[in-house]
Amino acid sequence: MKTAVLITIGDEILSGNTVDTNSNFIATQLKDIGIKVLSVFTIPDDEQAIVSTLGKALEMADVVFTTGGLGPTKDDITKKAYAKFFQDDLIFSDEVYEHLRAYLEKRDRLWILEHNKEQAVVLSKASVFMNYFGTAPCMMVEKNGKYCFSLPGVPFEVKPFLKDQIIPFLQEKLELQHIVSRIVSVVNIPESILSETIEDWELALPEHISLSYLPVGTRVKLRLTASGSSQEMLNQSLENEITKLFPLIGENIVATHEDKIEKILSGLLIDKKLTLSVSESCTGGELAHLITSVAGSSKYFFGGIVTYATDKKIDILNVNPETVEEFTVVSEQVASEMAVGCQALFKTDISVSTTGVAGPGKGEDGKDIGTVYYTIRIGEEEVTSKLFLPHLERTDFMHFVSQKVLQDIVSLLIKK
Repeated sequence: MKTAVLITIGDEILSGNTVDTNSNFIATQLKDIGIKVLSVFTIPDDEQAIVSTLGKALEMADVVFTTGGLGPTKDDITKKAYAKFFQDDLIFSDEVYEHLRAYLEKRDRLWILEHNKEQAVVLSKASVFMNYFGTAPCMMVEKNGKYCFSLPGVPFEVKPFLKDQIIPFLQEKLELQHIVSRIVSVVNIPESILSETIEDWELALPEHISLSYLPVGTRVKLRLTASGSSQEMLNQSLENEITKLFPLIGENIVATHEDKIEKILSGLLIDKKLTLSVSESCTGGELAHLITSVAGSSKYFFGGIVTYATDKKIDILNVNPETVEEFTVVSEQVASEMAVGCQALFKTDISVSTTGVAGPGKGEDGKDIGTVYYTIRIGEEEVTSKLFLPHLERTDFMHFVSQKVLQDIVSLLIKK
């Protein structure tokens, strides 16, 4: 199997000011064509650090990617480090300059051409991949049958480089095995008990199949990955092993193809021809965001409303003020009335409500941080649940609760 190492360059990554999303994307793209990522290095904008890390990476792997440090400013030193490591000269490329000029002219930004002229300077021995979504080209250097790619750091430039140019290049140059993965989503069983329950099955897996446990909130994703020369054989092999899981944990399996819970829910709603609406308080729109992130969600999602203030729960969702007075706004009773009001407002088969305290301070009614009630209403039947998540920061709390709500909807629909 061919291997790769990824090197992320940038002080802003190490300081925590910028999140490295490039490594995840590149690793996923490489996995899909049978290249295994061995390691990911994150290093500063320092010439010696780049040089030494390039040396380590090329000793370890067949393909190396660096991202970042290719801008036109003085702190962008990746090209200089490449020139030093590969003992090459940096030259001005008329071809890259003309591409840059055309790119800027098309976007009515020709006035910054001279400020970006440095972007046309490349290694003399490098193969250059033109950038159609930015100013910095990608340089590829081959050394001892290994390939080293220098990519810019901007994610929306990295993605088309990989998809449109680099992946096809690697598929042509390397003899690659197929790698196929399947995700089995399991709910309502702790990871430790799940592991014990399927231990014999796991130990009996063929050598070409590996298993990973990936907890997501209260759901566990079992990722099976198979590698080999025949994609058809790998798909059949994975299907055979997944089939063996059903006698063991069939009642806990909610999906065997889709990965994200919002996509699993989408398939169920479309199959069952059901509609959905949401009324949110403590989740602040995260539920609606997850649901609408799936293409085609307009087929089943009628709408959502964030009634953050208590009086808006009363005015819009017809929550009874006396219910709030007696039980407080963060209660199972208010969650229930919000779901009823939401279902009536949007006229959907299913409605969901959330009310709780995301923090960092206690709620207006004194409820502890991390307290949340949510109601799922399907037709005339409803289930209200409580969570207490005081250890989660505000944004993590909102995401966890939203994931759990969608997971519970899936579980309820599967039982129907």
